[in-house]
This record gives sequence, structure tokens and C-alpha cells, in this order.
Amino acid sequence: MNHAYLPHPPSWARESHAPSVALVNVKYSPNLGDGLLSECLEAELLSVLPEIEIHVIDLAGRTRYDPGTRSRKPVLTLMHHSPRVVRHAIAQSLLGSKLRIHLRPHWRAALHGIDAVIVGGGNLLSDADLNFPLKLDAVMAEVRSLGLPTAVFGVGVSDNWTPRGEALFRRAFGGPGLFHASVRESRSAGIWQQRLSPAGIRPAQVVHDPGHLVSLHVARSRAPDGMGAYVGLGLTHPIALKYHGGTRHVSAAAQARWYSALVRAGCVRGWRFVVFANGSPEDEAYLSELRPALAAAGGPGQVTFAPRAATPADLARLISSFDLLMAHRLHANITAFSYGIPQIGFAWDVKLETFLAQVGRRHCLCRVGADQVESVIDLAVRQLGEGVDARMRRTVLDEARAHVADLATALTTAVSASQRAADAAPVAVEARS
Repeated sequence: MNHAYLPHPPSWARESHAPSVALVNVKYSPNLGDGLLSECLEAELLSVLPEIEIHVIDLAGRTRYDPGTRSRKPVLTLMHHSPRVVRHAIAQSLLGSKLRIHLRPHWRAALHGIDAVIVGGGNLLSDADLNFPLKLDAVMAEVRSLGLPTAVFGVGVSDNWTPRGEALFRRAFGGPGLFHASVRESRSAGIWQQRLSPAGIRPAQVVHDPGHLVSLHVARSRAPDGMGAYVGLGLTHPIALKYHGGTRHVSAAAQARWYSALVRAGCVRGWRFVVFANGSPEDEAYLSELRPALAAAGGPGQVTFAPRAATPADLARLISSFDLLMAHRLHANITAFSYGIPQIGFAWDVKLETFLAQVGRRHCLCRVGADQVESVIDLAVRQLGEGVDARMRRTVLDEARAHVADLATALTTAVSASQRAADAAPVAVEARS
């Protein structure tokens, strides 16, 4: 790994106490994209500051990667069809109890001995029925009680905040302890400015999602072999698209027929499809549901179905084996870009559209069940021929590394200042007496 950003470690890194940093996110979500971005941020921070200790605090209280045993489909369906007042009442009742009994005591213990906190990565500033507002407000209350310096790094911000959610986010990030704030694209920066800056919260700069660095930390599993195109087809359950992606009025049946037609048309060209999901139980269940139809759409050996990846690195290695990716999930698309693999993003959420525009690939977006299959196949043919702009890729990866290095510099400064203040506190008390 590259250790060139800070050739002279800060004074505290040369002392016996190695600073401990808590990274707050949803690393252990069954959707392995969340773990991927967390692991990339961890690896890059350690490459810059090898002396620090990083401890992850998962906002759901998880402590390891687990595929989960229950699909969220029934819950998402119920929430999608319920009025907001009902959804909020359910969330505050169920989540409020969990926060009080389990999560806050767990976080309080996890923060013992921590020197600084980084709220790092993912679409965390989103108000899907108060989930993240309630969790971030609770964990940051524990952080503030300890007076820990805090950063927000590379998060996504959605413009779906209710008045209650906005008040919780403002309370979570208000106060003097926030030493760094950054978001993963300009749209998120604008929402942060509109929603949080009037409360006196520092503005957020724009950085690249740390998931862009995956190709620097996980070796590619397969290089193109010239034996025909391997196309990765990533599936997402339609109910997740409805609940999180706004108003996309394409029926589940139409989507299923479209996927089969896409696979059939690609197999006619000799392509081989690898069908996969990012790991959430409902997506894996959807893959199993469509498996017979998709298998029948291709010739013998032309359609395979990847087992669920156990870790983010496994997911990255799978995606790195493709010649072309087609998928909804943001971090599947980010991973492909990191490895220089062209992708066609399936439209569902503005964050994916924003990412593709950010890396010069706005034209590589299509709508499942709405766009003509032949036009998508034609786009795929062009992408297999053109690939990813190498200069753009190199620029984005270099900038992403520099952004983490900037965070590391801000972190060392904040921790040193916090420790100096702590050392001076007893002296001030004695002087007053």
C-alpha cells in the first residue's frame, strides 16, 4: 500500500498511545456495497496513517457480515403503502425501543477509549421513515457526551427529509465538535447547504466515494481473455426500487419479461451472462425467482448464477471478472468503474444517475422494462468496444486517494488539539481554585 501522503507521522503517532478512531456507518449491512465502501475507507486511512486503530460502529448494531435470514419485502411493502404518519409511528415505536435498550448502550461501550469519530460513507443522510435520523441523532448524542472530535466523510445526502428528520440531523451534527464535513457529490453538497448550514453547521466539501478505491485494495480476479463477453447482470427486487427509488411505474412482471428478453438478445450475440445480487435477502430471493426464466433465455452454459458473495471483497472480485456490468446498485457500478469495466446503469435513484454523470458516463443509463431491449444491446456493444475512459478513471482514483489523505490530515490535527485541551484542563481548574 502507498504510505507517501504523510512522510512525517504526527507527534501522537510516534508516542505509545495509537489514536483510536470509530468509523460510524452501516458496514455490516447485507447489501455488501455498504461494507465495500467502509473497507476501502479503512484500508486507505491505514495506508496513510498506519499507526491508528479503526473500530467500526454499525448503526444497526451488527458486528459481522451476515446474509440475514429474513427478506425485508413484507416490511418494505407495508411501509410503501402506508401513510407517512403511520410509517413514522411504526419507526419511532420499534426503533426507539431498540435504540434505548440495545443500541445506545452498545455504542456507549464501543466509544470507550476512542479519540475521534468519522461518520463515513453511504447514503446516511436520508430520511426513509426516520431510520437514519433517529440512529444518527442517538449515536451522536453519545459522541457529544464524550466530547469527541467528529468528521462526516463522503456520505450521500437525499432531499427527502421530513421536518422531524431535519431537526434530528441538525441536532446530530450541530455543536463545535465537527472538524470536517464532506459529501460524495455536488447535489448532496447543495442539500447539506440548504438544510444544515442555516443551523450553523459547517459547509460540506465534495469528495469521491471511497468505494472508488476498491481496485487498489482488491486484486482483479480475471483479465479479459478475448473469448467472448462476460456480462454481469445485477438484480434488485422491484419493491426495493419502489421504496427507495421514488416513482418508477414499471410493473414487476414487465421488469421480469424485460430481463429475459435482454438475456436472450445478448446470448444470440454469444455473450455469457453472470446473474448476481449485492447480497440483500430480498434481492437474493428475487434472483432465485427469476432463475428459471433467465436460464431458459440463454443457450447451454451461457447463463450462470453467482452464489451470494460472503464479503465485500468477494463481491468486488466477482464484478472484476466481468467485461461489462449492467446493474441498479450504486456500488456495483462504482466497483466496475474502479476496475475500468464499462457499465450500463439501470435507472432507479438519483444517486446512480449523479455518479454516472460525475464520471462522464451519463449516456450509459437505461430504464428496465421501459427502454427497448435492442437499444440497450446496441449501447452494450458500443461500451464493450469503447471501454472506460482511462484518463477519467485515473483522475478519479487519484482524487479519491487525495481526499482520504486530506481527511487524515484533518483527523491528526483535531485529535492533537483535543488531547492538548484535555491535558490543559486540570491546570485551568487549579488556577481557578
